[in-house]
Amino acid sequence: MRSSYKEEDVVLLLKDITGLVEPQPAYEREKLIQSGRHYCEMLPVEYVPTERYMQVYQEALRIYAEPTAWAAARLAEKIVQERGPDTVLVSLARAGIPVGILLKRYLRQVHCLELPHYAISIIRGKGIDRNAMRYLLKRYQPQQLLFVDGWIGKGAIFKELQQAATAYPGVSPQIAVLADPANVTQLCGTHEDILIPSSCLNCTVSGLISRTFFRSDIIGEQDFHGAVFYGELAQSDLSESFLEAVEQYFPDKTNMQEHRLRNICLQETAEREGMQDLSAHDAVEENAVPGTGMEEAARIAEAFEMQDINLVKPGIGETTRVLLRRVPWKVLVDARWENDQALRHVMRLAQEKNVPVERYPLRHYKCCGLIQRAADL
Repeated sequence: MRSSYKEEDVVLLLKDITGLVEPQPAYEREKLIQSGRHYCEMLPVEYVPTERYMQVYQEALRIYAEPTAWAAARLAEKIVQERGPDTVLVSLARAGIPVGILLKRYLRQVHCLELPHYAISIIRGKGIDRNAMRYLLKRYQPQQLLFVDGWIGKGAIFKELQQAATAYPGVSPQIAVLADPANVTQLCGTHEDILIPSSCLNCTVSGLISRTFFRSDIIGEQDFHGAVFYGELAQSDLSESFLEAVEQYFPDKTNMQEHRLRNICLQETAEREGMQDLSAHDAVEENAVPGTGMEEAARIAEAFEMQDINLVKPGIGETTRVLLRRVPWKVLVDARWENDQALRHVMRLAQEKNVPVERYPLRHYKCCGLIQRAADL
């Protein structure tokens, strides 16, 4: 699969279906999805950002490139420590790809490690791309594979990954992400609901590729899952500039050693206060909240009388996705964060699309997107 990424950064195990699928407007897709059609059988019309929204994105990148870099560095250090130098990065397309590239570049710069990096598709309700897994397992040992994604919303894809991994003995369902506000994995850069600037845009910050696609009339039994390449948007491509903006803030070995010493101090403090395990330490360092994001999403669904929990999309990244490619009903924002700079692009998108923003107490997240029910469309 072609993309605007450098060949040495990632190999995309995807089928190029450019020109074979006609994108559909959000309202049309939403009705079909909620009537039983699977989302992976259609592609959305890519959102074309307004000039004002692009200014908000650039501001977000300026402010949050450094926290993103540190999250990537912390995650990369955990990977080296827990999984070792023979790890193969397997990013989940497409949000995982820029994160996988950041990890690869950091490990090259700081540890002189050249980890292989691939991107494959996993689709909720359909599972992981079996042909892509077959390709990888012909070349690497099962225990080498490490799945990478951008963030965890409520944990649906992680659950899908756990189910998929049972078909591959020795392959770990563990997932590495920059942000895990849902409190699902310890292999994360932070448990806070941080803004990862790449979540603000679609293909123009993701190598000019679409989200992944699977339909039997186009994807054959021996094919990888598909994706479209938007070559016509090359002049608007920000994929490399995003990576470079974050990369310039990578900490060096000295800074990371100081960070590890700080972590040891935090661990000692946690133990003195009677918190004996790693999760307690994380609660001090990264503001991890007890419970899971899935439990909170279920409470939100109940509060708003939503029968389908898949219509509840918590977290900055997932809320952004709702506003960019679904039909949003409303956006929930915790009052503590309503003026947070990390939510400026969310507020801007909601304003552009006339989506109401409502205060609502959230524990794990700063915001949550609710999708319009088909009956109300």
